[in-house]
Amino acid sequence: MSTQDELRVIALAEFTSAGYSATSLQRIAELAGVSKSSVLYHFTSKEQLLEAAISPAIDQMETVLAPLETIGSLGDRQRFLEDFVDFLLMYRLEVNMFINQGPSLVDVPVIERGSALVVRLAQFFSQNSQSVEENMRFGIALGGAAYMLCTASTYGLEFPADETRAALISIMSELLAPISTR
Repeated sequence: MSTQDELRVIALAEFTSAGYSATSLQRIAELAGVSKSSVLYHFTSKEQLLEAAISPAIDQMETVLAPLETIGSLGDRQRFLEDFVDFLLMYRLEVNMFINQGPSLVDVPVIERGSALVVRLAQFFSQNSQSVEENMRFGIALGGAAYMLCTASTYGLEFPADETRAALISIMSELLAPISTR
């Protein structure tokens, strides 16, 4: 792993556990076993380090959202759920940042970019739902799954990855089944 990659991993873990505002570049340098000037060589600011740490998740979320917006409807609901669950499993820490710290970091451009994606996703489901109940089912299923995964370690919960993926897809599929098939 390159120094830059290691710094991103360490920074994301520290931003998630201690909070972005409470994390200093000095602390990240100490955890990485390098000098603060070495961190600044790779990233000119803490904000740039945050952007490097969470941009891959935002890019992936755009990839998950693009097919929905392209066809203008949910289309292949199962494919979307699988992609969304895979996204959550791969980017738990980044999702944790948005859920737990997003509201306090509204002036940070990378957070604004991620928040805009969440708004786009919510608007898509709002526009493509047949009822308030269906719209709420989407919110509860997607938001609930995200919250559960990103807070599991906080509460000492560990879920095996394969079982977790299958369980989430099954539960979300049931929650989001069209009303006519329930």
